[in-house]
Amino acid sequence: MKRREFLVGSALTIGAMTIVPSELFAGEKSRKFKVIYDFDLKYDAKSFPAKLWNPLPFNSDYQKIRFLKFSGNYDDYNINSNNPYDARVLYASWKKSDKKKTLHVEMEIETKTREVSLKLIKKASKQNLPLPKDVEFYLKPTEHIPTDGKIKEIADKLTKNIDDTFQKVQAIYDWVTKTTFRDPKVIGCGVGNAGKMVESGYFGGKCTDISSLFVALLRAARIPSREVFGIRLGLSHFSKALGKADKNGFANISTWQHCRAEYYIAGIGWIPSDPADITKLELVEKLKYDDKKVKELRARYIHSWEMNWVGFNHARDFVLSPKPEQFPLNMLGYPYAEVDGDVLNYYSPRAFEYKITSQEVK
Repeated sequence: MKRREFLVGSALTIGAMTIVPSELFAGEKSRKFKVIYDFDLKYDAKSFPAKLWNPLPFNSDYQKIRFLKFSGNYDDYNINSNNPYDARVLYASWKKSDKKKTLHVEMEIETKTREVSLKLIKKASKQNLPLPKDVEFYLKPTEHIPTDGKIKEIADKLTKNIDDTFQKVQAIYDWVTKTTFRDPKVIGCGVGNAGKMVESGYFGGKCTDISSLFVALLRAARIPSREVFGIRLGLSHFSKALGKADKNGFANISTWQHCRAEYYIAGIGWIPSDPADITKLELVEKLKYDDKKVKELRARYIHSWEMNWVGFNHARDFVLSPKPEQFPLNMLGYPYAEVDGDVLNYYSPRAFEYKITSQEVK
């Protein structure tokens, strides 16, 4: 049994991944979650080789991996971020054999509520400062995030005669949250094909679909933006529709992947948003767009996130490392595995097979 354990007592680099200790969260309320992944890869053939890529959370001022260990009977592994988005990935592989393919991952994650002052956003928005070069990357189209055609037409119409950047964001955010709706028939988080959504005129979807539409419209309006793929960890203090747990803070989160969004205003930086959770609140609690609770969340989620969630990466339409047999990958919010060149169904934990649990640590 191979075991890798990393305690965060000092700055530690694992491949391309750095876990950095800090006095982060000082004076601010934080939350801690113990998150466990268990993999036992399934395939029809008795003897098969396998490769697994599992997204890991990034470190930032609002979320940290405080502890990480993993073990299993893999033949090779690494942790790397060798891709254009610097998405951190735990990779494990197994040679062809009859043995079970297992991997166990434990993490302790600390988060704090992320909120950017609207007063500061509006002040910076009026200054029209130049964008940093690295941020301009998030103006580019991808296969699933076009910035021309009908996307550009809608963006131009929504932002016509508006010069202020944040006012443009507000106009697009209001249109997206009012026009889209959560479609429970969509599998997983959806595929996030913004171009197909506007071409079809069907605005039902799930979090990746809605966030990707928001991002595409913002980019078409020349506002840097990106999806943030992650997973809900536990209880929401706003609504159980947005996260729940038992009385001890435990939750099976195997199907709780959730995509959020960010937009960039020079002078402030990346600003959190979550138009998709507006539609989820409406559906689960049977509320209307203009109901008081929905209005409250709309006002919050144009500039904040409740951090009963952790983010993995911003990656869209990219190639994993080591290079898989099927590429590019649409997104990396779920574990991804290939067995004999076949992709396992990451939308179905039981078929894959994996289980993810979270325990909030008080």
